[in-house]
Amino acid sequence: MIRSSIRIASALALVALSLPFFQASAQQDVPVAPASAPSSPAPAAAPTFPKPDPANFTAASPSKEVVNAFVQTSWGFDDSRVWEVWAIKNTPAEGVSKVTILVGDKSGKQKSAVVEFYVLPDGKHIMVQGEILPFGEHPYAEYRALAQKRADGPYRGSAMKDMEIIEFADFQCPHCKDAQANMDKLAVDFPKARIVFQTFPLESIHPQAARSAAYGVCVAKLGGSDAFFTFASAVFDGQEGLATEDGATLTLNSAVTKAGLDPAKIAECATTPATVAAVEAMVKLAADLNVNQTPTLLVNGRQVSATAPYDTIKQIILYQAKLDGVAVQ
Repeated sequence: MIRSSIRIASALALVALSLPFFQASAQQDVPVAPASAPSSPAPAAAPTFPKPDPANFTAASPSKEVVNAFVQTSWGFDDSRVWEVWAIKNTPAEGVSKVTILVGDKSGKQKSAVVEFYVLPDGKHIMVQGEILPFGEHPYAEYRALAQKRADGPYRGSAMKDMEIIEFADFQCPHCKDAQANMDKLAVDFPKARIVFQTFPLESIHPQAARSAAYGVCVAKLGGSDAFFTFASAVFDGQEGLATEDGATLTLNSAVTKAGLDPAKIAECATTPATVAAVEAMVKLAADLNVNQTPTLLVNGRQVSATAPYDTIKQIILYQAKLDGVAVQ
């Protein structure tokens, strides 16, 4: 399973929805198909799901077509995955529908599982594993538009926002430091994408995160994106120094110097009301995009863990680019 800085693989559960996650979290077995197979073990093959019972489709919405479109958008990056929409039922809560999906893989090597979520009355959100997530035929469109409008962090790659990969990161987060190897690879592999560093300080667990974010805002303001990424790399390299206030001062000033700027000017800038407001706006943007952990990527509005295996991240980006009709390489 993929781990983020706060909890297990919630980002891929956010409807990137990896099969290993479901195997770990699902508590039900797939309903047994009508008996016709021999009792002796058979070679592994794609699962044969039992035919859905029309009696299990009691809700007026969403339609089976919408659910399938949603699942295709969410899971289609993995062409080994197969599924069957098993039920869309009314619930005692008015306007809330319960969706059940059977999921497996074509090889038959992975045990099939049952995935369930609740579609909320607005038809645009679901509840799964305690999360409220986007839903619909184009579930990421609203988050994509919001990110294009408000994500203003320093960036690498294209000035255009056709494919925007936004990294939400905290300078004091160890997993964010680990994720930088993936981010550097993405910058090489996707030169036509806009790769944004959106600082998201988690002050409740990282006391120097907001201060580090403020320094980053000022470095980007006075030195531009190139200076910022030099600064960011140096801060992550010296991350252990952020454990104390004095250590943070030394670490941040050293990183500013490596970025070719004056530490005294950056320190002064970091305490101004405008910079404090900029950091607060970054935190607010993360909340509005339903980003609640670091490191998280937003790929044209779609959440992916930045510490996921690189090949998985790359696969999802290529698939999302295909869905959105944009070139990234």
